[in-house]
Amino acid sequence: MASWGELVSAALLGTERRAAPVPVHAGREPAAALLDAAAVSTVRRRAGLRPAPAAERPAVAPPDPRPELPDAARRRLALLLADRGGHAGSRRGAAPDLTELLPQWLATAGEQGYRAPAALLPALLDAARARTDLQPAALALAGPRALWLARLNDDWKFALRGIGGAAALPARQDHAASQRLWEEGLFAERVALLSATRRLDPAAGLALLAGTWSTERAEDRLMFLDSLREGLSPADEPFLEKALSDRSRNVRATAAELLSALPESALASRMAERATACLRLDEAAEYDGADREQPTAGPVLVVTPPRACDAGMERDGVVAKAPAGRGERAWWMTQLLEATPLGVWPGLLGGRSPEEIVALPVADGRRTEVHDAWCRAAVRQRNAAWARALLGAPTAAGNGISGSAAPGIAASDGEAGSSRDAAKLLGVLPAGERAAWVAEFIASHGLSDAFRLLGVCAVPWAEPLGRAVVDALDIARDAGSYPWSFSGVMGLAERCLDPAAADRLDMLTAQGGEPEDGSPGADGYWSEAFQRLVGTLRLRATMHAELTGRDAPHAGADSGHAGAGP
Repeated sequence: MASWGELVSAALLGTERRAAPVPVHAGREPAAALLDAAAVSTVRRRAGLRPAPAAERPAVAPPDPRPELPDAARRRLALLLADRGGHAGSRRGAAPDLTELLPQWLATAGEQGYRAPAALLPALLDAARARTDLQPAALALAGPRALWLARLNDDWKFALRGIGGAAALPARQDHAASQRLWEEGLFAERVALLSATRRLDPAAGLALLAGTWSTERAEDRLMFLDSLREGLSPADEPFLEKALSDRSRNVRATAAELLSALPESALASRMAERATACLRLDEAAEYDGADREQPTAGPVLVVTPPRACDAGMERDGVVAKAPAGRGERAWWMTQLLEATPLGVWPGLLGGRSPEEIVALPVADGRRTEVHDAWCRAAVRQRNAAWARALLGAPTAAGNGISGSAAPGIAASDGEAGSSRDAAKLLGVLPAGERAAWVAEFIASHGLSDAFRLLGVCAVPWAEPLGRAVVDALDIARDAGSYPWSFSGVMGLAERCLDPAAADRLDMLTAQGGEPEDGSPGADGYWSEAFQRLVGTLRLRATMHAELTGRDAPHAGADSGHAGAGP
């Protein structure tokens, strides 16, 4: 019998180039004889192997008392996980992209309180490893068994670092078990415990953290401190004040940011005292700023940045070294403004409303600096009145480069150096008002600058917002352009439009006539894109029905994807 190495070499080279090192009987193919010899050799090698001592059996997986998925939803999850390759690098056609529907499916399954099927846990963890955006929802659905599997497979170690496994947390009444988990648990388990405790009992969560704070690593202290955003209140101020003296700069900065979100905190008062020395109102100044055609007399904000950044300012979170291209004094001033409670300014500036304050001209070309700082303050303090004033009317906002003199975000977005973020400001507004603002913005200015604004709107989109997006897409189609320029918005529409709109959108799937000056074949591509949109909406409706037990609004919901039936 030839050796295993000789058999492998002959197989790699092929029997046409090297004679098989085994007897070949007349009428028999050398390749067949070679394979038979390899099979016999394999059996002999396995039969002669001495059994090794049995390894220690792993601990039994922890129980997960949550209910199992309905059969149709379980099959759907298997299809979604099998389609993880998506349509990258190729034209999508009219088929729904299951990859983009997986996050929504996971979120709905989590809301319904289901657990992931045991047989699909490996595929679910593989999907979460490949896409970090899936990890929170995937680990929550996988529950304690995700952590159990992660300890057995290095490929899934991310689960031990992520925030998941909430189902494995001790009962709220079991204080001893919670304390033991806090002191002995994995980092992910400790973060999950702190977040859950803060959600239910902020004081108990703070007590957990304070008990071990001095022994924690700097990077862990930073993550734990960030968990205090949940349920942040004046009761957290003494602990956060002590954290201002932490040896880690990032921890100090986070503590200062949290304290500045508490308008009644001592830090907020100190920042307000410094900031109010930087701004004053000149009631009868001559203003000839660039955003005015003619000089005007009237109230003007006069800016006087601080002359130095002292130790007290640094302790309160002011970063002394300015970024490249920024003046130091302006840099210090904007940090003071964004950490000052916005409620200070109406009293200081003659009782004016936020809208009236935003409309005031600012001397020396410092309007952008001041307004950008107020934008960051509005986001940090979740102040809807100031966010509304800084955004301005959606019809006046233009495409963000108007540079007009009107109050609102457009008035400063056109100025050099502006760093404000309209999407973050919108996130402060109630969901209904947010959707209405974006709908009016799109109706006035189209989709060119709407992508990030749409991303902060609640899902499913409210009917006026959905209608505005579809109307704008239809206008782009009539203009004769290709749909690829709007692929991002179309993708959002597939995930965010109300599935109930599918039947109403059917009319858009038909092909019409090509515009005379349109791109060749564009109408056919648009028809295909709208077919995909309608098919995806119906598929989403079916997926939701499978998870909730409610009837889908359209019987043919799965027709958009072969093999996607429940």
